[in-house]
Amino acid sequence: MIRPELCPLAQPPSSTREQGAGAAHWECFFVKNVLCVCFAFVFLFLQVQSEDSVLLFVIAWTITEIIRYSFYTFSLLNHLPYLIKWARYTLFIVLYPMGVSGELLTIYAALPFVRQAGLYSISLPNKYNFSFDYYAFLILIMISYIPIFPQLYFHMIHQRRKVLSHTEEHKKFE
Repeated sequence: MIRPELCPLAQPPSSTREQGAGAAHWECFFVKNVLCVCFAFVFLFLQVQSEDSVLLFVIAWTITEIIRYSFYTFSLLNHLPYLIKWARYTLFIVLYPMGVSGELLTIYAALPFVRQAGLYSISLPNKYNFSFDYYAFLILIMISYIPIFPQLYFHMIHQRRKVLSHTEEHKKFE
């Protein structure tokens, strides 16, 4: 696995990182957690793998990553086609809700299997005097989408307005 902080080519251009650093940290934290949560059980349970919701979030993630890394690559080359910029700041309008819906439906579909298997749960008593219920954790993750998703989504809408309106004004003068 490439650790982005150790590989400058895996990081977005500095101008991209500087835009909305606070929301970007939330996004990074949230995305990494969702990846861990979804893949932690998608590969373990055949019943969950066959859910349509898995296809939904995999398609959304795949298209998003192709656009994102095309954007980063062309930005690093100082030759960013407008189509790539437009796709980066427009297609999320459909892809982000599509991915989130797929993630939530997949987590929901996995809940009975997680509970039945006791997946990743630690019960008392044990030598560390610590317990963890992965089933409850998944429910908390699902609830966390309520405040976090709108914040990230509207941040992207704001970024879209800022970046694309600047591009449109710039195109008028060329």
